[in-house]
Amino acid sequence: MIINRKELARAKVKELQNGFSAFAETKEVVDLIKKEIEKLKLDVHEDVTDVGSWFIPQKS
Repeated sequence: MIINRKELARAKVKELQNGFSAFAETKEVVDLIKKEIEKLKLDVHEDVTDVGSWFIPQKS
């Protein structure tokens, strides 16, 4: 099974837009998510751990 990293990142950003947290394990996916967050100007907190990054939407 081939995983498209861009589609994975878009799905995780959609979760953020719907108010849910998202987790990414690889630097590539984390970078893609960050890029989309900036583009959409989402208010999201990033919690970096040893195994990946959690993205947590902030309530306005």
